[in-house]
Amino acid sequence: METVRKIAIPLFAIIIFFIFWEWLVWVNQWPNYKMASPSDLWPAFWKFKGLFLSYGWDTLWRTVAGLLIAIIVGTGFGMIMGLSKLMREALYPLLVGFNAIPKATLVPVIALMFVGADDMNTVMMAFLISFFPIAVSVSIGLSTLEPEYRDILKSLGASRFTIFIKIALPKTLPEFFGALKVAVTLAFIG
Repeated sequence: METVRKIAIPLFAIIIFFIFWEWLVWVNQWPNYKMASPSDLWPAFWKFKGLFLSYGWDTLWRTVAGLLIAIIVGTGFGMIMGLSKLMREALYPLLVGFNAIPKATLVPVIALMFVGADDMNTVMMAFLISFFPIAVSVSIGLSTLEPEYRDILKSLGASRFTIFIKIALPKTLPEFFGALKVAVTLAFIG
């Protein structure tokens, strides 16, 4: 019963929203170019479904490519900053400063850098938007590692690699997946 309720209440709210939207357009007699009603959307979708599918696929692969690059580079930067205090002190202010720049101001710069390469422009924007949360979260996860764990494993003769695999990596995973959740959303916005 609880599962049905969890599905039924949001579904009911969505149906009410669409009915209200349809009613609002009908009462105000708005033309389609001003505000299309939900009943007008399906015929338009089927009429232009080839365009929607084509451009939807283009958006999807460009965004995923930018996100994958951000995961690889962001994880690398995060590991460098998390494992080295010197690198964290050097790179973190640069990352924060770069993240403070509104991404909309970078669009013309990136467009000029990659003139004619529409794919690269979109991939680069998805990368730039997704990179920061991943790098910072991985860095925080690694830098907040309790020294007691490290000391115990060192006293047992563990190498740095073993300490990283057994302690640092598992401790960083929650931060990484939290950042990934944010980065996926941001990549599609970009």
